[in-house]
Amino acid sequence: MVRMSAEERRESVIRAAISEFGRGGYHGTSTEAIARRVGVSQPYLFRLFPGKQAIFLAAATRCLSETRRMLEEAIDPDDPHMSMAAAYKELIKDRDMLFMQMQVYVAVAAMEEEFGTEIRKVWEDWWDSMHLLLGADVHETTFFMSYGMLINTLVSLGFPPDHRVWSNFAP
Repeated sequence: MVRMSAEERRESVIRAAISEFGRGGYHGTSTEAIARRVGVSQPYLFRLFPGKQAIFLAAATRCLSETRRMLEEAIDPDDPHMSMAAAYKELIKDRDMLFMQMQVYVAVAAMEEEFGTEIRKVWEDWWDSMHLLLGADVHETTFFMSYGMLINTLVSLGFPPDHRVWSNFAP
């Protein structure tokens, strides 16, 4: 049996936390459930992270940063909007990431002091990145980001991918 390093375990915790928090939200997810999913004890979990807030923040930051990274990597300079839209359609197939992203916004709204400043910074960096990739056009950036949020909401509500709201927006 190969032993994982603390960094590998930490990575496993973040992945498990994205799944658990995405399904249960901050308040509905126990650190025990995350530890169980990873296969570690709760005391070991708290050696990797100082507490539940730190685990949530690491998962939230990873979720938003990973989404940003995948969009950046998908960019086609000849058609940035549509190439990133195509990548986003692939991203939302990952239900854990989609649901975690939605839970991030709920957590910030409910626990502003704990998460607001740090999550807004990650989101602001994401906005700035998309803004530059879309030619520094405020209208294009606003459209792209708001359309993505609409799709997140509809998919979270269970609307199918061929729903009329976004079926005509095919990259």
